[in-house]
Amino acid sequence: MTAPAEDRLLTPGEVAKLFRVDPKTVTRWAAAGRIASIRTPGGHRRFYESIVRAYLAQGRQQ
Repeated sequence: MTAPAEDRLLTPGEVAKLFRVDPKTVTRWAAAGRIASIRTPGGHRRFYESIVRAYLAQGRQQ
């Protein structure tokens, strides 16, 4: 999945609130390749909001 350039970036904590899990769980998902993420120049993970919302929608359909 690709995200538009103007898409908002979410922190692991923000993603965790959407999925109702611990932020460390989101980080593990990203490390395992289950959810796409990028790294900031400082090494922090960020997630494109559109991709996260698409994953949420997939989970609700299953």
